[in-house]
Formats: sequence, structure tokens, C-alpha cells
Amino acid sequence: MKKAPDFRLQDQNGNWHTLDDYRGRWLVLYFYPRDDTPGCTKEACSFRDEREDIEALGNVDVVGVSKDSVSSHKKFSDKYHLNFTLLSDPEHETIAAYNSWKKRQFMGREFLGTERNSFIISPDGNIAKEYRGVNPKEHSAEIIRDLKDLKD
Repeated sequence: MKKAPDFRLQDQNGNWHTLDDYRGRWLVLYFYPRDDTPGCTKEACSFRDEREDIEALGNVDVVGVSKDSVSSHKKFSDKYHLNFTLLSDPEHETIAAYNSWKKRQFMGREFLGTERNSFIISPDGNIAKEYRGVNPKEHSAEIIRDLKDLKD
């Protein structure tokens, strides 16, 4: 297993978080392009709605990361009653450290942006599983299935 890159980022309430804060727990770290867009909203609401099932697995935190600002995350979180942490990475350093800052295309235009990727990080800080270009609607169910397998 590969060591997960460290980070130090602010959440939607302005509190700082590091990878070490999650030591001893499983962490679902997911990267998404932008607050309050259709795919990102589907994914966030899916994690929100599956929160009970994720918590039932014990010692699991879900954390979303995008380059949006702390205030944008706060509005997004409040609007959809999100029950997990969103981290702001405006310089996209953490996004890049997780190899999720990529050349993307939208409506014929090329740009650098966040790829929709997720990582399950083990309690000892290693990447146990990674997902590239996930389907926002089905992803939380996939995470739950894989966490069950990893924890057995």
C-alpha cells in the first residue's frame, strides 16, 4: 500500500484539518470539481444519504475536497444539509498530490481542473483503495461495499 499524501486544509467552518487528524480511523477522501453543480451535488447528497450506513461500519469519516472557497463550501453544505466535512484547496496542492488535478474537457474547451476521484485511506495512513473518474450517483454504494471488504 502507498502512503497517503498529507494535507492541511480548512473546512466549511474555517477549522483546519490534516491527515493525522484521521489517524486510527478509516477515511473516505473524495475530490470533486465544484460546489453546487449537478454531478457534485448528486455525489455529495449520496454520501449524505448513505451516512448512516457508512457510520454503521464504525470508525469511518467522509471528507470532500475541491478548490472552492471556505464560504462556497459553507453555502453548499448548508443548502444540502451535508453531514460531513468539506475541505477547501484553492491552490489545488492537495488535489494535485492525489493526482486528481488534470487536463479536462468540457464543451470542446480544454482546461485544468479537478478529476472526480476518491481514496479510501486506512487507519495507518495508507491508501487502501482508489477510484478514478467515479460515477457520482453510484459511488457511495461502491464505497460501502469496498469498506466492508477492507474491514473484514
